[in-house]
Amino acid sequence: MANPLSATKFRDAIRGEGVRVVEVGSWTTHNRGNRGTGWGPLNGIMIHHTVTEGTEYSVALCRDGHSKLPGPLCHGVIDKAGTVHLVGYGRANHAGSGDDDVLAAVINERSLPADNELNTDGNSRFYGFECINLGDGADPWPEVQVEAIARTAAGICRAHGWGAESVIGHLEWQPGKIDPCGPIGKKGGPALTMGKIRTRVAQILDDDTTPAPSKPAPSKPSPKVVDLSQLITAARHDPAKSGTPVSYTGVRVVEDALATEGLLERKYVDGHYGTTTRSAYARWQRRCGYSGAAADGIPGRSSLDQLAHRHGFRVAA
Repeated sequence: MANPLSATKFRDAIRGEGVRVVEVGSWTTHNRGNRGTGWGPLNGIMIHHTVTEGTEYSVALCRDGHSKLPGPLCHGVIDKAGTVHLVGYGRANHAGSGDDDVLAAVINERSLPADNELNTDGNSRFYGFECINLGDGADPWPEVQVEAIARTAAGICRAHGWGAESVIGHLEWQPGKIDPCGPIGKKGGPALTMGKIRTRVAQILDDDTTPAPSKPAPSKPSPKVVDLSQLITAARHDPAKSGTPVSYTGVRVVEDALATEGLLERKYVDGHYGTTTRSAYARWQRRCGYSGAAADGIPGRSSLDQLAHRHGFRVAA
């Protein structure tokens, strides 16, 4: 048993294993409070699959939840490129009720019994990670995603002094669940199992070589400069134009950053601040914690500064 890590130590434990981390909005304070049995002491890490596709949609769903289950639905979303998107910290609606015998085995780091009861609150006991996969048994798990799952779990285990046996799948906790499942690498590839994940976690924990931590986006300004006033003008006037006119060249710099964040398809990086770019920027604003009229896709200084800091350009007023 252990008290939860601070949000900063939690993030740094993941980054310390060489995993890229994206912080989504006010993730450090986004949680379900003291509902149920609260949160903590913590005993392990639970791995899930989202039954969705697409990074943007999956991250938003896991952060906000849905009509039947409010968010956050986990602490981090691991996308197919191996990036961890932190969406909440504290109690999250990910584990539900499970088997107390499984919890006892996790606490003692021994082999897991069959899960056949729903008598224990798992949301108070486990860190939870939703991993983007359709969950149909056919959608492949890219190797880089599987490695990120193992490294993320290993980082948290290392911070707590836990072994690989503290990492379990949702299917090992709650009767009727199947996650995670599916082939590794390609359709028809070897099956992803929690045994394989735990084996890799153990290897990482046994490795004395410290990987190079994932680097945040460049903090030093590059020669690229985006003029905020010209960008706003483009955002207000370009959507009404036909074709793809380039009214301000700085738009392409912003579009490229949005594409790197997974918010805009590369085919729309064309220098035209049309409706698609405006929608993508609105999603960036929401990721920064804005909502309502403050997330209308028209750039503001604060949100643009954050994007610039992550992607190495400078903002001029």
